[in-house]
Amino acid sequence: MAAEDTAEAEPDVFDPFRQFFALERDVLVLSLAMFAFSLGFQMTGRYMAEYMSALGASALVIGLYGTFGNIIGAVYPYPGGAISDRIGSRYALTAFGLVTTLGFGIWLAAPLLDVTVGPVSLSIVAIFLGLVLAQAWKSFGLGATYAIVKQAVPPSRLAAGFASTESFRRTAFLVGPLIAAAIFAPFTSAADDVVFAFQLILLVAIGFGVLGTLAQHRLYDATDDSFGKEFEGLAQLREDLRNLPGPLRPLLVGDILVRFANGMVYIFFVLVVTQFLDVGLSLSLPTLGTVSLSPQAYFGILLGLEMFVALLVMIPAAKIAERVGLKPVVAAGFLVYAVFPVLLIQAPQNALALAVLFAFSGLRFAGLPAHKALIVGPAEQGTGGRVTGAYYLLRNVVVIPSAALGGLIWDGFSNPLTGEVLFEGDPVLAFSIATVIGLVGTGYFLLFGEEFEAYAAES
Repeated sequence: MAAEDTAEAEPDVFDPFRQFFALERDVLVLSLAMFAFSLGFQMTGRYMAEYMSALGASALVIGLYGTFGNIIGAVYPYPGGAISDRIGSRYALTAFGLVTTLGFGIWLAAPLLDVTVGPVSLSIVAIFLGLVLAQAWKSFGLGATYAIVKQAVPPSRLAAGFASTESFRRTAFLVGPLIAAAIFAPFTSAADDVVFAFQLILLVAIGFGVLGTLAQHRLYDATDDSFGKEFEGLAQLREDLRNLPGPLRPLLVGDILVRFANGMVYIFFVLVVTQFLDVGLSLSLPTLGTVSLSPQAYFGILLGLEMFVALLVMIPAAKIAERVGLKPVVAAGFLVYAVFPVLLIQAPQNALALAVLFAFSGLRFAGLPAHKALIVGPAEQGTGGRVTGAYYLLRNVVVIPSAALGGLIWDGFSNPLTGEVLFEGDPVLAFSIATVIGLVGTGYFLLFGEEFEAYAAES
């Protein structure tokens, strides 16, 4: 009988898809919201550097935008996790979804503020302001999404549980860039065309955000939410930071280094494809003749390919983790994170070469479910949101300057007093330094990282 109970408790990684198409209400609502907001943010976030560049922003300003996003990513998860533990994950995500949708709207209106006050463009200021709102569901809701999985899945099956939710969410990451590519396809690489196409993408994102918010508000059944204790302010934050479970500490150090490296260059990936390499796609098809895609449209295809590979590998990787443990799978994901920047910046100006590289990049997601399981696994029941928030607070605070540093190395800098150019800027150097830092983080985790005991017992 116990064996039967255990079998029933194990998550079926395809169950979210089956239940979605069976139209079971709670799964439909959760899946729809996850899909809607993930699709909206993926369509917009990966193209933001291109949008800002078309609006006149320099690489340094784009880097500062990335650093501002890191600040938000550092500040939001802990209070978001505390809110979700207190009022329930589902209600918290509903509020966060509304705020995110408003942020998309501010991004949409940004080109209308084409006014310069001194050295500052109000359009770019609006982009920064929109990020404050647009990242709410992604960052405020981080602890809530972790807590939902933790309360529903046995400890020894956490990686499979996260693989299940991630597979559905990442399907939106596959569809989003393909929608963006289709929208960009009729347009040229001219700045005005880029801005108009991105505004069309934002309209789609707003539509999905409204749909996800309404679904969460009207249809969620919050009776199964677990609740933690009331948030006690900064004293509780200090306590949670001091009391992070022991296995998280070496993971945190390695993760910080890998994410700092990725943060230096991540926002510039689109510019590498569209400007530095300037690679589009031209195909001769039997019935359609020659089909040409601009670099902006081809970047969306590359992102779709990356996520297709991710969807293929996440579930098998979670199953492998049950046999070999979480640590090797997480380390493999870290390694792909680390080496991709230098491979991308050194890539030939060839569409096929870029396709192979982005397919390789998709392998980094193989370690994502195991990574999440290693974070939330040691947490006590009812504290998953706060533990997750505290972990990401520490990680993201350290990562804050990474994008600005990457932009500074990419763009170069001058003496602020004399105007003398001190460094001309070198994108290849920025991406190479990122890879070195990422490899150091991967090596540290391999040497000192600990295995989650529920997996250590089974592997």
